[in-house]
Amino acid sequence: MAAIRIYEPALCCESGVCGPDSDASLVTVKADVRRLKDLGADIERHNLATDPTSFIENDTVRGFMHTVGSKGLPLTVVDGVTVATGTYPSRDQLLAFAGLGDSSKIEIARSELGLTAKSGGCCGGVSGCC
Repeated sequence: MAAIRIYEPALCCESGVCGPDSDASLVTVKADVRRLKDLGADIERHNLATDPTSFIENDTVRGFMHTVGSKGLPLTVVDGVTVATGTYPSRDQLLAFAGLGDSSKIEIARSELGLTAKSGGCCGGVSGCC
């Protein structure tokens, strides 16, 4: 099963309901991650404020942060390959990434990022973006 990692900007809480303004996307992703974990998926969220080490230890994430910075978060990485930036994947996309749903959604997400199967992600292939 694929390893899904979501790297988020510095957040005061993972639920999105702290403070006067709640963030619906955080509420949704928290529920989606919980659902996928219940289904046996290997999925984790990493918050820049509470888990900065995870951003440094992962070459893909470290390169992304060096190039784009925290303004490009959230960043979703599946088995070391960037599949989404700047927004959280939908539940259907997460299910597909985990191998629990429609795998065509993986290719849709990759094509939206301009990635091809041969490129290996934003830092591989011919683009040399990193």
